[in-house]
Amino acid sequence: MELGQGNVIGPYVVILGPVRIGDDNWFGSGATIGAPPEVRGVDHPAQWLTGGGGGGVVIGDRTLVREQVVIHQGWQSVTEVGDDCFLMNRAYVAHDCRLADGVTLASGTALGGHVVVGARAGLGLGALVHQRRVVGPGAMVGMGAVVSRDVAPYAKVYGNPARVRGANVVGMQRQGVPEEAIAEVERAYALGRPPEPELLGVLREVFARWDEAHAVAR
Repeated sequence: MELGQGNVIGPYVVILGPVRIGDDNWFGSGATIGAPPEVRGVDHPAQWLTGGGGGGVVIGDRTLVREQVVIHQGWQSVTEVGDDCFLMNRAYVAHDCRLADGVTLASGTALGGHVVVGARAGLGLGALVHQRRVVGPGAMVGMGAVVSRDVAPYAKVYGNPARVRGANVVGMQRQGVPEEAIAEVERAYALGRPPEPELLGVLREVFARWDEAHAVAR
């Protein structure tokens, strides 16, 4: 295990397997970091100190991991949690998930294996995300939502199954996105079409990467 400076490790926290933790993180009581991935056939060793032989866990800086959070080590790759994330109590991050900087997982949120969550996205109380789904940067997933499809950047989704219900206007405002760009994202999601690139301003690059990854037809 590699442990940086200024970390607070609460009582009964379990950290095992190949784990690299940055600086100034906070771990609440009963959190478990680096247990073997929940995959049939994966080695579950008798000695906890040997880890599970998986890809391990990497956690950045200034991340809050509250009570009884579970972060499993990677299976095919590495489970990653970025800087300045906030994982509330009982959140579950499965093997090979990747959380970018500033992500918030509310209490009881569960991410299946290989889920990717973009920067500053927020997932509400008890949200469930199917394995291998992508939640785009700045998206807001409502409480109790069941996410079975990818969520586009700055979308607001909720329900079972989760559907786009608008744009995450508050999130964009907090990030200082210009009003004209916010208005274009709102208009696009209301009409069920991709936003117009020339109107996106500072968000143009985010949506260009998203479109390339998902081959969005215009």
